[in-house]
Amino acid sequence: MKKLLLGLAATTALVSPALAELELEKDELTFGFIKLTDMAPLAVAYENGYFLDEGLFVTLEAQANWKVLLDGVIDGQLDGAHMLAGQPLAATIGYGTEAHIVTPFSMDLNGNGITVSNEIWEEMKPNIPVMEDGRPQHPISAEALAPVVEKYKSEGKPFNMGMVFPVSTHNYELRYWLAAGGLHPGFYSPDNVTGQIGADVFLSVTPPPQMPATLEAGTIYGYCVGEPWNQQAVFKGIGVPVVTDYELWKNNPEKVFGITAEFAEEYPNTTLAVTKALIRAAQWLDENDNANRPKAVEILSRAEYVGADYDVIANSMTGTFEYEKGDKREVPDFNVFFRYNATYPFYSDAVWYLTQMRRWGQIADAKPDSWYDDVAKSVYKPEIYLEAARLLVDEGLADEADFPWDSDGYKAPTPAEDIIDGIAYDGRTPNAYLESMSIGLKGEQKIVGSDVQG
Repeated sequence: MKKLLLGLAATTALVSPALAELELEKDELTFGFIKLTDMAPLAVAYENGYFLDEGLFVTLEAQANWKVLLDGVIDGQLDGAHMLAGQPLAATIGYGTEAHIVTPFSMDLNGNGITVSNEIWEEMKPNIPVMEDGRPQHPISAEALAPVVEKYKSEGKPFNMGMVFPVSTHNYELRYWLAAGGLHPGFYSPDNVTGQIGADVFLSVTPPPQMPATLEAGTIYGYCVGEPWNQQAVFKGIGVPVVTDYELWKNNPEKVFGITAEFAEEYPNTTLAVTKALIRAAQWLDENDNANRPKAVEILSRAEYVGADYDVIANSMTGTFEYEKGDKREVPDFNVFFRYNATYPFYSDAVWYLTQMRRWGQIADAKPDSWYDDVAKSVYKPEIYLEAARLLVDEGLADEADFPWDSDGYKAPTPAEDIIDGIAYDGRTPNAYLESMSIGLKGEQKIVGSDVQG
């Protein structure tokens, strides 16, 4: 009983100051996540007591897959969740289940990789330049994969690869990499949602934790997924990561924290409190040059979170990334949680996802630039983020200089040299960006049957 009372006293001490500032409309919350390294802000906010500091009593629940997670948020079983950035956007425009989902917080930058089986890697290697020490030159272009795909095609075998969800970053990054190397990843249409119309490489959905086993079974020859499931393939000796998304697009946006628009409207103070806790977690994850990452890895390795071995998670989360077994390289920004304004929900990030939906036919018809801006602003909520950040600064828990107070929501254009195909990205001009792509829909083009028309 004494221990219980001491615990309650400690909890009360943590909670009281925050409660005095924000009158919470709801304080018992359940959040969902998928077993990936980048759910870390949720785990850290829970384990370090940041949720409790805000007077929030949070339960974190792992979900079976991205669809189950999204449905849980829409139907209210979950109050919010670690989400694919494409999920709130797709739901809001009615691609798949329609619901207005918003995000006040971006969870991270980078963090994904593309892995191929050992057999495919051996077939790719003759097509890959090497450095003086004999190791492969990175980044590796999909041009090295093209002759392998052509060989399989000539033998009448479909070349299958996995991604985690139709509106996932992983789907779009895998498609981007393939197209940059001259391989067509296929189109979607309103009548055919396989995404395999006209494809050289056939992409299908596999939940992240199942990727290594699906690769090992030979069902797919490669996949794009978040960590730790690329490093798991290395540790199991069944595959080789060939490129990271940091190499595809330096500091590209990744997951978001998603809630319904109704939740944000009904519980505005609770939404601010959650955002404050998540910002603190992100700061902790990146502070002092990632000094806290070993502790974060220990937390994530627990069964209730990611549940992978400590060494597997640490292999990418502590500043390195292993490609072939033994070829471990320094990649300090493979996972970014706070640096470079990682947590600010930029409209330009949302626009990029929408351009990829349009590029591959998930958005069937042409849209003006203003439409992309309107959708981005209906989903991404930097005003909530900055209000939460202001509260933290006023409380002495964050530095004024760490937040983009004067941003209009659009990042400066990403220069060509930071993207694998050498095509710059400016979120303010989405249609011009689409026009610059050699593979993909642009202008008034649409898919009719199996043909591109327009």
